[in-house]
Amino acid sequence: MATFLYRLGRFSFRRRRLVTLLWVGLLVLFGVGAAVLKGPTSNDFSMPGTESQQAIDLLKDRMPQASADGATARVVFAAPDGRTVTDPAGKAGVEKVVAKLKTAPQVASVVDPYQARAVSQDGRIAYTQVTYKVPAIDLTDAARDALTAAAQPGKDAGLQVEMGGDATQAMPEQSATEVIGVAIAAVVLIITFGSLIAAGLPLLNAILGVGIAMAGITAATGLFEMSSMTSTLALMLGLAVAIDYALFIVSRYRHELQEGRSGEEAAGRAVGTAGSAVVFAGLTVVIALAGLSVVGIPMLTEMGLAAAFAVVVAVLIALSLLPALLGFAGRKVLGGWIPFLRGGVSRRGRPPFGERWARFVIRRPLPVLLLAIVGMGVIAAPALDLRLGMPGDEAASPATTQRKAYDLLDKGFGPGFNGPLMVVVDGGQAKAAAQTFAGEITSLPDVVTVTPPQANAKGDTAVLTVIPKSGPSTQQTEDLVSAIRDKGDGLKARTGADAMVTGRTAMMIDVSAKLSSALAPYLGLVVGLAFILLMLVFRSLLVPLKATLGFLLTVAATFGAVVAVFQWGWLSGLFGVDTTGPIMSMMPIFMIGVVFGLAMDYQVFLVTRMREEHVHGASPGEAVVTGFRHGARVVTAAAVIMIAVFAGFLSSSESMIKMMGFALAAGVAFDAFVVRMTIVPAVMALVGRSAWWLPRWLERILPNVDVEGERLRHLLHDGHGGGDGGPAPRPGEGERELDPAVT
Repeated sequence: MATFLYRLGRFSFRRRRLVTLLWVGLLVLFGVGAAVLKGPTSNDFSMPGTESQQAIDLLKDRMPQASADGATARVVFAAPDGRTVTDPAGKAGVEKVVAKLKTAPQVASVVDPYQARAVSQDGRIAYTQVTYKVPAIDLTDAARDALTAAAQPGKDAGLQVEMGGDATQAMPEQSATEVIGVAIAAVVLIITFGSLIAAGLPLLNAILGVGIAMAGITAATGLFEMSSMTSTLALMLGLAVAIDYALFIVSRYRHELQEGRSGEEAAGRAVGTAGSAVVFAGLTVVIALAGLSVVGIPMLTEMGLAAAFAVVVAVLIALSLLPALLGFAGRKVLGGWIPFLRGGVSRRGRPPFGERWARFVIRRPLPVLLLAIVGMGVIAAPALDLRLGMPGDEAASPATTQRKAYDLLDKGFGPGFNGPLMVVVDGGQAKAAAQTFAGEITSLPDVVTVTPPQANAKGDTAVLTVIPKSGPSTQQTEDLVSAIRDKGDGLKARTGADAMVTGRTAMMIDVSAKLSSALAPYLGLVVGLAFILLMLVFRSLLVPLKATLGFLLTVAATFGAVVAVFQWGWLSGLFGVDTTGPIMSMMPIFMIGVVFGLAMDYQVFLVTRMREEHVHGASPGEAVVTGFRHGARVVTAAAVIMIAVFAGFLSSSESMIKMMGFALAAGVAFDAFVVRMTIVPAVMALVGRSAWWLPRWLERILPNVDVEGERLRHLLHDGHGGGDGGPAPRPGEGERELDPAVT
């Protein structure tokens, strides 16, 4: 692989105009595709194989008029002090709103609050339920605008009119404040390289790569139904890895130039060595993200595949476009446009901070190791209270109309009115069975009311609505759904009719349950994959074991930090968290996949150099020091850039995006600075040469993936590299000068 990448780097450098033109052409092509094919996105969830989804599919066939999968909106009216919604002026305002809603585009039904007795006991609050003929993803702009405009007569009558439900959720847009992450990345790159040109190349590379990836994902929305969060998460991850991968290769290119090589040869060697590690690191991210499809949730599969596509583009563009851009820049990447920044060159012969830190750790490995583990354990402690769920309008910002509508319903009727359950009875004399079942459900402790069943024309399917006492995201409501399903088993035995619980609340409960059950198997899959891949790269048992245990420690600490902020509310104001509650069910499993890939990045770029030094006779301690001397500065810069990019998404109005941004930023910080740069050198110092032990029988079985570019070194030293080969190796350094770590 390293030999192929070496030749690719030289070709791209030499034919830079052609390569650049090809990538720009791809950007234009994907951009045109995005403009032509762009389709709507949605926050809808579907869960093939679950009871809630089976009930929805049944109603589509038996009772299409029920619009079981149609978008919904709850329009809530609140009268000011001294007035009610039942006085003549208030009632007239409500009726005008209801009348306008009935004539709005794509509306299937509107419930009259006075006929349905949807008025609070004090007469201050009323609500109407609007059901649409199509899912939220298919709502037109005209339908959304009509929903908003319908509230005006109520407001003119002096009423407060608020709206909730999936029909009211606008498609999220990229926030301008996300640019802050890119700006911080630019500052870090300038400090790292001490050159505007060298700092600008990774940013330019990343912008072009992310542009292509985002255009491709946008074009795909015209062909597939996608979540509104898919493109944002792909942007978040694609931008971070694109900058980091380019950073590693540019750093290696600068080192090769400083060794006296020509630009073309330096580009070839940079792509052949650092590029090999980029391929491996990118592959681990892609496998982990694509592996999300095994969970069986379409939305999670879309998010994983889209983010994996963005990572693939980032890898390909770093291996081909970046050396072409280096060809245009030439030796200017060494230029010191900023005199007071030396781009990592130590002053007055003082060792770089990475080397000094490594020497400090290997002198006191046990105290440093214990302190790091205990600290991470303390941060991880809140994870013991991790509660997963799928929050709805109750998790929205208090300033939004969705949250105001939720709070008004809670105040006027109780929290359960925000999450009604739909029970579908199918088979035999469905209406009679449903009437019997309604009486059984009413006796359950967490039920406020059960509506009379409505049957289809054939009488073989009936629907009734259950209003819980508790809110939609509470444990009590989850227990109620389970209790109704348990009673449904008895109904089947007595009447032959099936009873199924569905509706948005039940669907969210099923999604959360499936994700919770998939979390441990997926974590095991990722950990097993990490161990195998690292064993291939480092040809060791202890190094992969240490790396995977460190990854688990990172995951635990990240979960703890997320629970502390988003569930307990600690430092919530600092991070802009308006409400607390259950952790989004999809966040942990998605975070595991992403952080796994990023953790492998730092592991590869730090430890490969340590192994190289050990192979060439360095003591275990000196091998650690050398690895940090050449890799710590760039890995630190890469981690800070990723943290900045992810933290920029804390400004998003989407709670899922905000939570993911925080989790990924925290995960990168824990893994890069505590696990890889503190725990790893401490463990390596403690185990000594045993770190690189591998049974001979296993060494014979394992294929040599050549991530370190050993074959490339032999090829170049034998004079068959196809280029100038650079200066001859200095005594004692011949093999070492082509180390795979970024220097």
